Amino acid sequence: MRTEKFLLMLGLCKRAGAVIIGTPMVVKSLQEKKALKVFYACDSSANTEKKITDKCAYYGVECVKTSYTSEELGRAVGKMGAVCALSVTDKNFSNELSTLNLNEKR
Repeated sequence: MRTEKFLLMLGLCKRAGAVIIGTPMVVKSLQEKKALKVFYACDSSANTEKKITDKCAYYGVECVKTSYTSEELGRAVGKMGAVCALSVTDKNFSNELSTLNLNEKR
């Protein structure tokens, strides 16, 4: 089994307090201009995907569809359930996560 560095880095972001979890909280972080980059799961519903991408476009924040499911994202940040969207509030973490996401496409 290969190590998913993206998911490990996401867990580190969570422990550092640099990630906001869940679609409603991500939308709120966009409105408060705290989010630097938004990541969402590949199995997000069409409604969730539209809501996130539209809000990101409106507020001028980069939005990235990951190759991971909502269950995988949830486990990475220590949640028992599914996590469809998360936003990163630290510039260095957001750049590193973007790089790792590009390198780990399935």
